[in-house]
Amino acid sequence: MGLALAQARAAMAKGEVPVGAVVVCDGRVVAVGHNCPVGGHDPSAHAEMQALRAAAQALGNYRLPECELYVTLEPCVMCAGAIMHARIRRVVYGAADPKTGACGSVVDLFAEPRLNHHAEVVGGLMRDECVGVLQQFFSERRAAAKARRSPAASESGGAGAIPTPESPN
Repeated sequence: MGLALAQARAAMAKGEVPVGAVVVCDGRVVAVGHNCPVGGHDPSAHAEMQALRAAAQALGNYRLPECELYVTLEPCVMCAGAIMHARIRRVVYGAADPKTGACGSVVDLFAEPRLNHHAEVVGGLMRDECVGVLQQFFSERRAAAKARRSPAASESGGAGAIPTPESPN
């Protein structure tokens, strides 16, 4: 999970929501990934998807039944679907996602008996560290948005100021 956290920090450095993922096969890291949907203009470019794509290429097969996926945030429905199609053996995540989590927080696709693949799911590994990276990112983002809206920024014509007919800008 430490490597997944490093990937999350790499995403944060690029202005992306800090989520990182690592695929491990037979005890060795075969692929890593981090969120990049904003920079890549790709709604499917979640950390899990990036790591799964890289693992499939590295191993020469889209089926990854001997692999485990470590991810800093509980996978969403899209990622859970890809995890199932890849036949990942085990998913280990750090922080639960109460808004889009598909491993039990909102829905639990891996417990759905009508689906044909059921990965083992373990949540909460290094939870505090994973939550901390997300909290830091969103706190900094809120502070930046507040600074753009502050009266001082508007009065000085700074970032976020909207020109009006009365303003010289």
